[in-house]
Amino acid sequence: MLPPAGTPGTDLPVRAVLGELTGVLADRGAAVLVAPPGTGKTTLVPLALAGAGPDDGGTVLVAEPRRVAARAAARRMAALLGERVGDRVGFSVRGESRRSAATRVEVVTTGLLVRRLQADPELSGVAAVVLDECHERHLDTDLALAFTLDARAALRPDLRLLAMSATARSAAVADLLGGDGGPAPVVETRGALFDVEPVWCPPPATVAAAHGTRVDPRLLDHLAAVVRRALAETGDDVLVFLPGAGEIAAVERRLAGADVDVRPLHGRLPAAVQDAALTAGPRRRVVLATDVAESSLTVPGVRVVVDAGLARVPRADLARGLGTLVTVRVSRSSAVQRAGRAGREGPGRVYRCWSAAEHDRLPAHPEPEVRTAELSAFALELACWGAPGGAGLALPDTPPAAAMTVADQTLGELGAVDGEGRVTARGRALTAVGAHPRLARALLDGAPRVGRRRAAEVVAVLSGDLPTHGSDDLVAVWRALAAGTDRAATARWREEVARLERAAPAAPAPRGLPDDLAAGLVVGLAHPGWLARSRPGGRTALMASGTGVELPGPGGAGGPGWWAVAAADRAPGRRDARLRLAVAVDEATALEAAADRHTDAPEVVWRDGDVRAARVERLGAIVLAERPLPDPDPAAVAAAVAEGLRREGLALLRWTPAADSLRQRLAAAHAGLGEPWPAVDDDALRNALGGTTAVATARSRADLRRIDVVAALRQLLPWEVAGRLDELVPERVVVATGAAVRIDYTDPDVPTLSVRVQEVFGWAASPVVAGRALRLQLLSPARRVVATTADLAGFWSTGWPAVRSEMRGRYPRHPWPEDPASARATNRAARRT
Repeated sequence: MLPPAGTPGTDLPVRAVLGELTGVLADRGAAVLVAPPGTGKTTLVPLALAGAGPDDGGTVLVAEPRRVAARAAARRMAALLGERVGDRVGFSVRGESRRSAATRVEVVTTGLLVRRLQADPELSGVAAVVLDECHERHLDTDLALAFTLDARAALRPDLRLLAMSATARSAAVADLLGGDGGPAPVVETRGALFDVEPVWCPPPATVAAAHGTRVDPRLLDHLAAVVRRALAETGDDVLVFLPGAGEIAAVERRLAGADVDVRPLHGRLPAAVQDAALTAGPRRRVVLATDVAESSLTVPGVRVVVDAGLARVPRADLARGLGTLVTVRVSRSSAVQRAGRAGREGPGRVYRCWSAAEHDRLPAHPEPEVRTAELSAFALELACWGAPGGAGLALPDTPPAAAMTVADQTLGELGAVDGEGRVTARGRALTAVGAHPRLARALLDGAPRVGRRRAAEVVAVLSGDLPTHGSDDLVAVWRALAAGTDRAATARWREEVARLERAAPAAPAPRGLPDDLAAGLVVGLAHPGWLARSRPGGRTALMASGTGVELPGPGGAGGPGWWAVAAADRAPGRRDARLRLAVAVDEATALEAAADRHTDAPEVVWRDGDVRAARVERLGAIVLAERPLPDPDPAAVAAAVAEGLRREGLALLRWTPAADSLRQRLAAAHAGLGEPWPAVDDDALRNALGGTTAVATARSRADLRRIDVVAALRQLLPWEVAGRLDELVPERVVVATGAAVRIDYTDPDVPTLSVRVQEVFGWAASPVVAGRALRLQLLSPARRVVATTADLAGFWSTGWPAVRSEMRGRYPRHPWPEDPASARATNRAARRT
């Protein structure tokens, strides 16, 4: 199928390695191609592979990470063959397909490839799979790679697999593809890029760092000014990289009046609008694009790039159950890829809206999506494949354990997996919708309640990166889309609505709910943990998940009542999240949407420093009603007291000097003698005391203060050692003079006795306490330390002579014998004569 050499548009660098590539694929079945943007890998390689086998050898399936790239690649290959899309080259993306019985090369999105593999793991009729731009490491890309490798190993050893990347980081992919047979072959071709001159254009004044999906308008002002500068300094088309559709629209408005065609390009635009951005016209173009144009697309005619240096990526706040898109600085490798777009057709220029010093501090590469994103959909795909958690699959990265735990909990709540993590019939139904599991649940369960059309319309609002034009009112955004206020956004939304409506179940006529309650019910079904009730004052609300959320000011969604929250994010360092999109609902709608979180049961808890017992009706963390509980379950009260001890610590008890002393002695016994002497550190003691009769029968803070801690501690001693405590770990030691001196057990590892040296004359060795020699802190007659030792015999022979020499002149009235081990102890000085 590859056009002959010399055909316009086919003499590209990758052509020189096509023979080698088809050879290693025929020999090993898998390979990696490293080819920079502009070398022709996306268009020439699939055509070469399709022509390398017999005419009936099956299709070549090319997977692209984005729909716009899939359509563009198919159009480009069809044009090289002089055919229409849908003949020998076709494409299939979500909601659109152009292919025929003659199709030999089909371009699909990686997400659609995952769906094909789930439906037909053998990929019947497919001869080869090409994973393009696998370096981008989206979740669907990782799944498509792992599933295809598994299918090759178990079902289709004849299936050829080629991973193509624009970067040289190929070793890990080659290892995955090669499996036990060693790394797969790596074929590399160098690009024919022209020099690209960097122009550093940091903003003239400080701009706020991006937060969530908000970008400082001053940066967008500066970006528009840099675009005008680039137009003035060059004569070519300009490609501008921006993080999202909202910023594209904002910069488009700022470029109004410029004598150029300003064309947006992002994945949510209708195909016709995307095509216009990719087509050169009679006038100069300024193409405002997201990272969709970074590596998997060719934008003809571009010799100038203006880069905002930002990208939008998914992030999960696991602790608060928030998953959202955030704006981050690009990596250096992404910046290089973007700049390379200016060097495809001749020497170019890149205007970077940051400094050279900032560039050096950028991360080297973007993080794989699996490390940062919410993983419920990812985990469900693994379960549907029969590999819960990814067990047995060759995934490029092991999914983070915490994120997978949260994902499994979410899927369990949705009924998508069973207790073993295996997919259920409900889980397969959710997957078939082709949306995030939460949104799929909202569609399947919302359609019978509000109608298929309305459920599909609301879910389409939730599932798309659609412009809200600054509104946080979901119903207002919904109505604006339905009215066609933004024609491009409406066209994309209607495509998604039609797809979702086909996926929704047939249902009886729904209730006649008004739009706000219908939307709120669907949103609540998608995110029951985000249902929120306003706190007093109406400035913040509490979500059912327990997270606080700040409500917008007047004119927004703020005010008293209940809210079904569709989007929220949280700034670093702030306690509460910030509401981004919501709809007001009533309590009945909230209770219907989150029926499984609605409880009415006795609660006995430790709160405000004491045991509180009440019958509590709640929706998750939101308390709806609370009534005193006069006769709580004793076991529940004991558990609450134990929780109080755990939370507030042992200071809840009354620690007398005797109790402190006994605890220190027990600690020394455990340290020196080991089991069965109990540990009495804070954690161990909280657990142990919780099981004593005194603590177990306590009902309040006052009861805890009345506990005899000494008796409770003695209860912890096993019977076989309880009677030997005073023998093995005495409170005091009787010295040679007959005085009983208290032992210091502050350091349980080193019990210490402070005593004047004359009082231990006659001792040949230190006494044994808690299983080891007692450390003696020997004092002068003025009670100053003259020596510290646990080896008294050694001290008498080696250390004593120096101490005696110094002390006898200072304290002549006190005895300083040459042999203290045989001398008589005394605590008195000689009389003056």
